Amino acid sequence: MIGAMNDRIIAAADGSSKGNPGRAGWAWVAADEQGRPQRWESGPLGTATNNVAELTALERLLEATPPGTPLEVRMDSQYAMKAVTQWLPGWKRNGWRTSGGGPVANRELVERIDTLLSGRDVELVYVPAHQQDGDPLNAIADQAASDAAGTQEPAGTALGHHELPVPAPERAGAPPRAKRKAPAQRKRGSGSTGGAPTITAKFAGRCPCGTGYPAGSKITKLGKGWGHPGCPATEQGAGDR
Repeated sequence: MIGAMNDRIIAAADGSSKGNPGRAGWAWVAADEQGRPQRWESGPLGTATNNVAELTALERLLEATPPGTPLEVRMDSQYAMKAVTQWLPGWKRNGWRTSGGGPVANRELVERIDTLLSGRDVELVYVPAHQQDGDPLNAIADQAASDAAGTQEPAGTALGHHELPVPAPERAGAPPRAKRKAPAQRKRGSGSTGGAPTITAKFAGRCPCGTGYPAGSKITKLGKGWGHPGCPATEQGAGDR
């Protein structure tokens, strides 16, 4: 469990599906009252829809937090939020049928979340996804869910992964990437890594070569992660997200 009794937890939960349905994953990140990330967790779902991934992320976060601890959950899924706050009462009255008469999708997940929310002080807050100057916790959860969907491997502080996932620049509120220059215009000795942008790390992390880097250091995109400019891992290419 994360947090202690009566300590307010600020968290974000997100899901990812590469194909919808496709390779899917879920993730959450929890912070203290000042919004400083403390713990995170992510996991694979095999082939699933984005809605299943979003609901699973919320379910796993609720399972990992003490019932007596006030919790603020930031999410970019309006479906998941509305399912458990607005639509749920009507679904129950209608015998778990939608207004159109069809069966409610993902009923087991929704029922499980309903049980976990019962008697708890939980506030669900909508935050837009992939925005400049967007919510940093949501950006971390988004990246962790995307990584889990791609690798189909669990990760998180409970598994010894204490470095937070580093969001892609456009998801972490960093300035937009500059357009790449043609090779003939690129200057030598500028620390170029095959055209990949170099940014300042907002959080500590680990380079694909296995060496860690602190927050504030310069990093660049290396394969499916981020690491030191000039690392041999740059030969792997930028990779797909």
